[in-house]
Amino acid sequence: MVKAVVGANWGDEGKGKITDMMAESADIIVRFQGGANAGHTIVNNYGKFALHTLPSGVFYSHTTSIIGNGVALNIPVLMEEIKSITDRNVPMPRILVSDRAQIVMPYHILFDQYEEERLGKKSFGSTQSGIAPFYSDKYAKIGFQVSELFDEQTLREKVYRILETKNILLSQLYHKKTMEGGELLATLHEYRDMIAPYVCDVSAFLDKALKEGKTILLEGQLGTLKDPDHGIYPMVTSSSTLAAYGAIGAGIPPYEIKEIITVCKAYSSAVGAGAFVSEIFGEEADELRRRGGDGGEFGATTGRPRRMGWFDCVASKYGCRLQGTTDVAFTVLDVLGYLDEIPVCTGYEIDGEVTTDFPVTTKLEKAKPVLTVLPGWKCDIRGIRSYEELPENCRRYIEFIEQQIGYPITMVSNGPGREDIIYRESPLKK
Repeated sequence: MVKAVVGANWGDEGKGKITDMMAESADIIVRFQGGANAGHTIVNNYGKFALHTLPSGVFYSHTTSIIGNGVALNIPVLMEEIKSITDRNVPMPRILVSDRAQIVMPYHILFDQYEEERLGKKSFGSTQSGIAPFYSDKYAKIGFQVSELFDEQTLREKVYRILETKNILLSQLYHKKTMEGGELLATLHEYRDMIAPYVCDVSAFLDKALKEGKTILLEGQLGTLKDPDHGIYPMVTSSSTLAAYGAIGAGIPPYEIKEIITVCKAYSSAVGAGAFVSEIFGEEADELRRRGGDGGEFGATTGRPRRMGWFDCVASKYGCRLQGTTDVAFTVLDVLGYLDEIPVCTGYEIDGEVTTDFPVTTKLEKAKPVLTVLPGWKCDIRGIRSYEELPENCRRYIEFIEQQIGYPITMVSNGPGREDIIYRESPLKK
């Protein structure tokens, strides 16, 4: 059976915790897209970790962690990440890397930095991890698959051919130092030696696992609104963040995905540029940012302060619909315990008309939030394990949002730890 854990919004919804928690009863966890440009924060018995490429199930000895073919694979970053967890007494996980995964090349990172520098104030707010140049090359058919590292003749010929165009861009557009083919080849030989023990035909491995009745978790990065087709284009990421892409990015049939757990925060946050209708500012935002997450709302990879906002029902309903949600995991609810009243964005006003449908970017940039204010519960809800024990106003908040988005909230997270979860029978669950 295949289950997917994906984000409804801009990312940073708490997918890492939900994946880590669900991995206890899974056999295989697959990262199916994205790169080391975003992270998942995990708090468990070993401590607090920020993972970037590794799937969030690496902390269990019974699981296999897979880097799928849809991932932008930065090999040295992956090696560092493995070392960073084993150095903290986490047992060495079983890791497999698809032979069809493509490699983030050293020049992808340079081009990402140079382009943001060139664009200046019109930049995309990139993490400068090489992701956009990587996916550009993948679809321009000049990327390097892991398997190519093991064919020296092909590798050498391709390196010199591709450097011709890359060096013209470096010298003429960016006015930077050009690259030497021999140096790049030597780096790729190092990459080959690092990754060799993990390389596998992942699609064949997963096919066998499915036939044996194994449980597979697909772990997405970021959320619906960062999808290049359905998100707030162009302020999006470069790979599809939707559960449907999990089949492609892992190499399994789409009909095998039976459950799609879409993670929603109890408020909103976003990193990077782009339309964010329910955004709040000043002291109100600072207070929520300070209290948010576990240690504050700052990017797990970049450390950048996240932009803050109230829960957005319009964006979340859209995000859940595009994911094909079967269950909503509602996270960081405990953070809101300090508020007397909690605004919720229930509609967008665009050119004098109110809509509850999420619009295209040009209209989104004109949208103003329509807010409904709900009473707060004014207490700490950490440690509560049953839904009925939550304060009445807290339950009302959950049920109001569930009604607005139209998808069943079956998990409520009220703290950073694995055990901080409340399972709920939803009236919307068929």
